[in-house]
Amino acid sequence: MLAKDANADTPNHQQHQHHAGTMVTTPQPMLDDVVLSGVPATGGAAKVSPVPTVWNVQWGAAAWLIALHVGALYAPWCFTPSGLALAFLFHWMTGSLGICLGFHRLLTHTGLVIPRWLSNVFATIGTLAGEGGPLSWTANHRKHHAYSDQPGDPHSPHDGPWWAHAFWLAFSTDNGDPVGYTKKWVPDLLKQPYLVFLEKWFLGIHLAFGAAVTGLGYWIGGPTLAVSWLVWVVCVRMVAVLHTTWFVNSASHMWGYKNYETKDDSRNLWWVAIIAYGEGWHNNHHAHPRLAQHGHKWWEFDLTFMIIRMMRAVGLAKDVVDLQSMEDKKRQHAERAAA
Repeated sequence: MLAKDANADTPNHQQHQHHAGTMVTTPQPMLDDVVLSGVPATGGAAKVSPVPTVWNVQWGAAAWLIALHVGALYAPWCFTPSGLALAFLFHWMTGSLGICLGFHRLLTHTGLVIPRWLSNVFATIGTLAGEGGPLSWTANHRKHHAYSDQPGDPHSPHDGPWWAHAFWLAFSTDNGDPVGYTKKWVPDLLKQPYLVFLEKWFLGIHLAFGAAVTGLGYWIGGPTLAVSWLVWVVCVRMVAVLHTTWFVNSASHMWGYKNYETKDDSRNLWWVAIIAYGEGWHNNHHAHPRLAQHGHKWWEFDLTFMIIRMMRAVGLAKDVVDLQSMEDKKRQHAERAAA
């Protein structure tokens, strides 16, 4: 079964067309569903304030983030070459395959169609990134596009660079109504039981993964390797992935250049694009959110899109929304207009 383009069945999806950008050098016309930001809101959650009050602190999330950072501090005393190698491997897997491809370009923006089993694999890997389950992550990101750098944006640098980078995660974005929040922003994903399972058992999945990594390390090399793998593969790797993603929210809305004029402060920032597997071409993305291709110039290297191209070449991905499909859509518009 193929993961379906959720916008196709959403009658009021046209409300997101305002996210399309225009080239600074050559203005482009508005496009239709090629540039949608994702499935639109359909009602549910109560109105949220731009910056939640202290009463909306998510103590569980705050404790989770603090614990990971404290664990990472022990890295110099637990170093092993295998721990470092596995940390890099899982950084790429959870950061690029899980978050960039799975959570972002697939689930949030429906920029490609892949088999449901493969979508579930990417969602599982993305959950192991430690940034939340697929429902909450996608809901927050769709909301970010709807209110980018405006009141209601969960993580705009307008509320402070550190707020955009990390602090916002310690606060509730659902205004105490998680059910309504997910119904509002991710009604399509709520229809997938496996994604609901990943969301519900987020902490348990991580505890099981940490136990498996530690146990395997102990079986191979005893307690020294077990502790090394726990610190490096779990704590150091997750902290690195977290900050990599957070730089997209903070740095890429403050520094860099623009290929497109948009209604927000999104920028293209080369060093974020390198460490975030192509996500740093953020102005390109905010101008055309549904495009699975984030690098729009020849020098804008996008590792995640290279993986998507390989998947398409071997038949694992179809209906990939890229620059070529956008040009085809424009040509179809022109032909219909001429007719």
